[in-house]
Amino acid sequence: MALTKVVVAACLAMQLATVSAFYMPGVKAKTFEKGQEVELKVNAITSIHTQIPKPYYRLPFCEPAGGAKMASENLGEFITGNKVQSSPYNINMLQELYCQKLCQKTLDVTGTRLLKSHIMRAYHNNWIIDNLPSAAIGAADGIKQKHYAGGFPIGFIDSKSPDTKGKKERKRDKRKRMGSAQAYVYNHVNIVLEYHQPSATEGYRVVGFSVEPMSIKHSFLGGYEWDGESDEGLKKSLSTCTNSEHMVRDNIQENQKVAEGEKIVYTYDVFWKESPVAWSSRWDVYLNEEGLVPPQVHWYSISNSIFVVVFLSLLIISVLVKNLKKDIATYNSMTSGLIADEEEDEEEIDETGWKLVHADVFRPPSNFPMLYCVLVGSGTQLLVSLLITICLGAIGFLNPSRRGGMMNAVLVCFMLCGILAGYVSSRLYKAFRGRAWQLCTVSTALFFPGMCFTVFLFFNVVLAFYKSSGSAPFLDILILAAMWCGVSIPLVFVGAFFGYKKEAIQFPTVTSTIARAIPEPSSFLLSPRVAIWYAGLIPFSGAYVELFFIMSSLWMDQYYYVFGFTFLVFLILLLTCAEVAVLLVYYQLLNENHRWWWFSLMCSGSVSFLFFGYSIVWFGTLEASRMFFTYLLYFGYTFLMCFTIFLVCGSFGSLVCFWFVRKIFAAIKVD
Repeated sequence: MALTKVVVAACLAMQLATVSAFYMPGVKAKTFEKGQEVELKVNAITSIHTQIPKPYYRLPFCEPAGGAKMASENLGEFITGNKVQSSPYNINMLQELYCQKLCQKTLDVTGTRLLKSHIMRAYHNNWIIDNLPSAAIGAADGIKQKHYAGGFPIGFIDSKSPDTKGKKERKRDKRKRMGSAQAYVYNHVNIVLEYHQPSATEGYRVVGFSVEPMSIKHSFLGGYEWDGESDEGLKKSLSTCTNSEHMVRDNIQENQKVAEGEKIVYTYDVFWKESPVAWSSRWDVYLNEEGLVPPQVHWYSISNSIFVVVFLSLLIISVLVKNLKKDIATYNSMTSGLIADEEEDEEEIDETGWKLVHADVFRPPSNFPMLYCVLVGSGTQLLVSLLITICLGAIGFLNPSRRGGMMNAVLVCFMLCGILAGYVSSRLYKAFRGRAWQLCTVSTALFFPGMCFTVFLFFNVVLAFYKSSGSAPFLDILILAAMWCGVSIPLVFVGAFFGYKKEAIQFPTVTSTIARAIPEPSSFLLSPRVAIWYAGLIPFSGAYVELFFIMSSLWMDQYYYVFGFTFLVFLILLLTCAEVAVLLVYYQLLNENHRWWWFSLMCSGSVSFLFFGYSIVWFGTLEASRMFFTYLLYFGYTFLMCFTIFLVCGSFGSLVCFWFVRKIFAAIKVD
């Protein structure tokens, strides 16, 4: 019944996450009057092959008069590499534009090298109008197609060659061909804007934005040569496009090469199309890619996960609960003197091994008890903060129209949940009779946040050397440090204060002075070192489908907003990790192994090992460049994410096992 309630609640959250309105209540749509300026902003250029975003104006593109102005607004945008700036494109509501000239750039050695290298690494432009990212319009087999994620390419490489080699040989020779191939830049764009008018008395709202890039070798009528500086060139007409018709691919005579000394004239057209799509639903096509990923895929993932949970639950009910009730009833009847034969009584007791370790089962971990408390406390902090963040996304308070909103929410929730980390770690450490409580509290406050901050700072410095827009400004780093030192650390100490003020956790049995010897496991599969590695197989099997979409969103610039599905999969992941850990801990106790503290943590968190292994296999889909830093960036942040999963699942499973062990030993009568 409890499982049914969880499923129903998660499905309701999922329905909330998939409705048309993706905006927070109170956010007003921006309305434009006819002829009013519609600002186009440019974001950093990105490539899934390098994972290193670069500033838009680092390449020889046209800049606005007076220089580009920063338009990024919050801390999350800067941390995630979003550097939004103004652009020179002049667009007005409902005003069609034909072959508008922006500027002319003459390529020198540096500009040629930069532009070609970025085209070879498949960098994409990311433009924004009224908070809508640009969709890309491309042609495949003569048919126009739209892609709503990842922006549009800055150029293309002509690397045509006879396809007579095998797959491995083609991959080996690909970079050689690319290095000698000719690069072309997209110097003309058709900007297609869709608008919606709610009523005849209201203004117009932008509900669609797409870009069709083209490469055109422009030339002026009459052989005019423009120096790119005087305003006279802006008034001259081009022979390659007209001022009365929009540009189409069939009219392109020659593509614009990227070569030293080439004069590149940047132009653009503006289309306006009326659309029946309401402003509140304009993000729908971005989130579902016009049905590219059908909802049935996510439903398959959920069905698979629920099947795993039901299977595990039935297994625990049939094996664990049944045996426990029998063991507890038999043991209590014998200790109450209901069986007269004492020798038979002792023989029966010896046959049930988990009760024999009652004097050792609550003995503190023999290895690194403080570290265990720190990990469980940090995992509890992460667990609650992630649940809050996912719930905020499921009900629509976090949406892709607010760039950096997800990062801001994660940071704020994590900081505020520091009080839980201090409380849980202090309660456990006091139960272990630890004396260095100050060191335990400081370690809890510094361990995981310090690891993340150190990795982030290292990557930030390296990104700065690469002149990447992904490098956060020094002021934002100071803000992060201030949030950590001024909010998170004090809250950890507050939680620890309340934890140490409470009475120590009482155990139902008394721990003996001398630890009981642990016999060899009866089976190879019951060996703790072996069980840890296969414990994560069942939880992983229930979450791997959704993991694919999450990885695509993180590393391939895809939109992910089915937080209802995420919420349900996350709950199922936690539940399966806990059930597997409880089952394995029970069998360890049957084998008279009382060292279950670290074992429960490792069994629950072992699903993260499989997640990391999956990320290694998935890395091949990126077709990453040969830059060492790309590998370092990917596997560095992936390790942090998998370690986070280890702490979250491990701490939850460990606390559930703690509750389980207390419950079963409280049910038996021990002298």
